[in-house]
Amino acid sequence: MYDRLKGFRDFYPREMRARREIIDTVEDVAARYGFREVGTPALERTQMYVDKSGEEIEEELYSFTDRGGRDVAMTPELTPTVARMVVAKQQELSKPIKWYSTRSFWRYEEPQQGRYREFYQTNVDIFGSSEPTADAEVLAVAADALTGLGLSPEDFEFRVSHRDILSGLLAAFGGDVDTTAAIRAVDKSDKISQVEFFDHLEAAGLSRGEAEQFADLLDADDLDELVAFAGDDVADAVGNLRAVLDAAEDFGVREYCDISLETARGLDYYTGVVFECFDSTGEVSRSVFGGGRYDDLIESVGGQPTPAVGFAPGHSTLPLLLERAGVHPDEELRTDYYVLSVGDTRDVAARVARDLRERGNVVESDVSDRSFGAQMNYADSVNADTVVIVGERDLEDGNVTVKDMDSGDQTQAPVEEFPGDYSSPTYDDFA
Repeated sequence: MYDRLKGFRDFYPREMRARREIIDTVEDVAARYGFREVGTPALERTQMYVDKSGEEIEEELYSFTDRGGRDVAMTPELTPTVARMVVAKQQELSKPIKWYSTRSFWRYEEPQQGRYREFYQTNVDIFGSSEPTADAEVLAVAADALTGLGLSPEDFEFRVSHRDILSGLLAAFGGDVDTTAAIRAVDKSDKISQVEFFDHLEAAGLSRGEAEQFADLLDADDLDELVAFAGDDVADAVGNLRAVLDAAEDFGVREYCDISLETARGLDYYTGVVFECFDSTGEVSRSVFGGGRYDDLIESVGGQPTPAVGFAPGHSTLPLLLERAGVHPDEELRTDYYVLSVGDTRDVAARVARDLRERGNVVESDVSDRSFGAQMNYADSVNADTVVIVGERDLEDGNVTVKDMDSGDQTQAPVEEFPGDYSSPTYDDFA
């Protein structure tokens, strides 16, 4: 007997039914906004992730040297891959490029609530537009997907920030500040104590007093306070953030957005507006998903300068929010029909099942030569709505029996008229 690997998951049919509904909802919303589906490989060159996220990323990768001597890694995220794809056909693709993809990723890290070593995300990205409306459309797709899953405005919030505001504030202090390290400290500030946060900022080049002042600025209620402190270092970024929020108002999703400068997103390739989705009640303590703008990534992998923005809901964390809100999809399996065969009636039973399937119904029939009772028990176990009994005696009279499984009521229907003109015939149609 083999045990499942730590950090990996099995999904049985009941779990997959709910997962499929969540994934389909997110993808359907993206498709309605004109995003097109792409498929991507499971392996990429390890150096691509090192170049984009720093050498520390190697500790989180499932990486190895393949038989051709290449250093490769199982993809830990999608953004670098789609950036590579854009570069490969940049001149052929109409702008803006709007893509989505749902697939699995791998990171070698310690499993915890909502975090696994193999995980699944739907990535939604726009390439080729620097307009605030592109950022707002990404926020709108995210919000529409969540409300489409049954969540209300009271269930979630988008904490919206701007990387250039953070870097501008740090630059305003002068001196030799490691902006990347300081922003990484901001990104994990909600997971560490204030003392540890200040220690990280000091290590990045701020004095203790400057670290405390920087923390106060992050809590500012008015963006004008930031402009008053840092002037031109943040003015453009503040203007861009306001423009994105104004566009979000036009898209009907401003109510979900709260300015939160403590939100930084840890990956180094983010540039402008960034955001994270959180449970408004705080019961799901970690970020549900996030996204933002990464305008420099395409150029950094050899393409023409191309602005980009996107987000990626994770299908491990998103269900936690749905469960907390009481709107997680039902895991009950559903079957429209079970066609039960008794005696030498396989040809007729197969014809009935085929006709029902051609009408778009989910239909099962016996493939194990079971008794009448065993077939009825199985039909009940798969939550069949209706059982169509094709028995030798009934066929002698030219009939089949139609049984409603909820009520237990049953009636006969002429076999030559079943399913007839009905797309989904029931007991009531023949009673």
